[in-house]
Amino acid sequence: MTWIKVCALDDIVPNSGVCAKINEQQVAVFREAESDQIYAIGNYDPFSDANVLSRGLMAQLDDQVTVASPMYKQHFNLQTGQCLEDETVSIPVYKTQVIDNMVVLEAK
Repeated sequence: MTWIKVCALDDIVPNSGVCAKINEQQVAVFREAESDQIYAIGNYDPFSDANVLSRGLMAQLDDQVTVASPMYKQHFNLQTGQCLEDETVSIPVYKTQVIDNMVVLEAK
């Protein structure tokens, strides 16, 4: 298993996301405010055909931590990648850790 450093935890504003390029793939990395939990998903929004999910809004919907696409507002579960509005669509999810205040994620 290979872990790649993304950024310092403090570089991510709570309840927001940043974009990182990992192995030629754009990854959206989010930080939850209450717990400092880090989530990482593919940045590509399949509905708008654009790499924009890192700019989406985090929300808690039915006990699920989600991000809403800034384009057409579909919600994606940050733990599973599943789209809440269309169960046939999902996006990649990456394992994350915080080690010595650095956000790292598992390379795929």
